[in-house]
Amino acid sequence: MRIDTGQHLRMDQRMKLAPRMIQSMEILQMAQPALEERIEQELASNPTLEQVEPGSDRDKLLAEMEQAKRDDREGERELVVSDGDGSTGQADDFERLSNMSEQYGEAWASNTSEGGATEFRRAVNTGGERDAKMDAMANTAARGASLYDQLVDQWHLVDIDEPTLKLGEYLIGFVDADGYLRNPLQDLLDQAPAGTTAEQIEECIELLQEALEPTGLCARDFRECLLLQIDNKTYLEPDADLKTERLLVSDYLKDIEANRYPKIAKSTGLEIEAVQKAVHNLRQFHPHPGRLLATDTVRTITPDATIDYDDESDTYSVQLTHSRLPALQISAEYEKIAADKSEDKKTRDFIGTNLRNARWLIDAVRQRHATLLRVIGVVIEAQRDFFDQGPQALKPLPMTLVADQLGIHVATVSRAVSEKYLQTPRGIFPLRMFFSGGTETDQGDAMSWTAVQAKLKEVIDNEDKNKPWSDDALVDELKKHGIEIARRTVAKYRKQLNIPPARQRREY
Repeated sequence: MRIDTGQHLRMDQRMKLAPRMIQSMEILQMAQPALEERIEQELASNPTLEQVEPGSDRDKLLAEMEQAKRDDREGERELVVSDGDGSTGQADDFERLSNMSEQYGEAWASNTSEGGATEFRRAVNTGGERDAKMDAMANTAARGASLYDQLVDQWHLVDIDEPTLKLGEYLIGFVDADGYLRNPLQDLLDQAPAGTTAEQIEECIELLQEALEPTGLCARDFRECLLLQIDNKTYLEPDADLKTERLLVSDYLKDIEANRYPKIAKSTGLEIEAVQKAVHNLRQFHPHPGRLLATDTVRTITPDATIDYDDESDTYSVQLTHSRLPALQISAEYEKIAADKSEDKKTRDFIGTNLRNARWLIDAVRQRHATLLRVIGVVIEAQRDFFDQGPQALKPLPMTLVADQLGIHVATVSRAVSEKYLQTPRGIFPLRMFFSGGTETDQGDAMSWTAVQAKLKEVIDNEDKNKPWSDDALVDELKKHGIEIARRTVAKYRKQLNIPPARQRREY
């Protein structure tokens, strides 16, 4: 076999994503809090980008925003989308790329090459005025101490010898977020300081359980956690009669979880009412004591758009909630410097690069708003029954259908709905919820899977709790409402809705 090297010429046509295109797609996909952070970073790093101050002339800016809402389809279509056979759409894309090259000059060409991402210089505000962002950060509450730090602080208040203190700190390191010490004794012993015995670990765990608050911390399992709290309450309130509760937790915890009250009553000789009362009393104890000290941060949802209903016209309208986003404009002073030929070339090049970066960001944000408005407009039109009647009227809405209707790529729709939320008269919902598959009812009406889940929940809520329906019975009941799905689908949706099986839903 002969191996030769040589040079060959070949013509081909390729579509390539430039860094600027990727940035535009990222901005479209960003949730509003992430976009706010991105804009703040750009304001800090780009001296040519300014925030429109309150009270300034915003007429021009508002007019530009309105124009962005009326952008034509050409402005909405992605640069890499081909139409059908790929000829016409690609030709339009190349024409747009050419226009961008003329508009943004050499920086466009340099940024389309590999590794051409522009580096920004950070501008430092050395003025004497107060920084509103710094003031807001200073007034923000400090992050709470971790569970480990709080438990160690409590442990240091206990009057014990130094070796036990160190062993307790070691064991606290294994306490999980729920407050449990779930690791097997042998694992704790294998990693413990040299010379530590199993008896010392057991004794130290008992000391931790007695010393740490709230009661129930450092329990090995759920049963021990409840028993610790029951014993503590009995000690603090001698008149509290919790013998039945302690008996149920000690010997019948699995039966309680399975809702087998008759079996418990038969085994203990108690009445079912006494068993139910004891189980009700057990609900006063916390199953996860660690979360009483250190809770997970709850994510705040910021709606990206608000949908309002007009009684007079019987229509729904959408308005973007981008008021928290700072209004941006290009610095006129820096534009003059960039156009002044007498300035140093390096200075003009630096300013020119930042001016192009600022324009790109403003254009990308405007296009994001326009795309989001158009997509939500289609959602309102297609899901009118949902807004009128509720989740049970939600219809299947494929993203491809919306993309075809708007003349954009399906990937653009996917990015537009990613991590976006709508505030509607029926509550706040993720925008992606309105895009799902579904089935047809016996009457031939389209019904989304979300609507099927809503109907399943309604059926279960209205069942006879003394004789709750099994999954097979729920299949038959849904058929009466024109919905035909398999038993395994019912079981899957029931689990997704956190609805227990029939035997656990039964009330005695």
